[in-house]
Amino acid sequence: MIKTLVYIVAVLLVLSLAGGFFFLFIDQGDTGRKRTVYMLGLRVFFAALLIILVAIGLYTGELGNNAVPWNNS
Repeated sequence: MIKTLVYIVAVLLVLSLAGGFFFLFIDQGDTGRKRTVYMLGLRVFFAALLIILVAIGLYTGELGNNAVPWNNS
């Protein structure tokens, strides 16, 4: 469940990044429009949500690391 939420939030994070980039070029210095700032706020929210989800997943054990390079097999 946590993995699915992490994937969804990561995709939303990238989409908000692309939206901010798009609005940055469309508005080009128009001080009346704040769409780029709103997309930045949305991106910060998704990043914080992603960090919280990863922390919860690591704490509960749903997310983990199985790579053990020092294994003697």
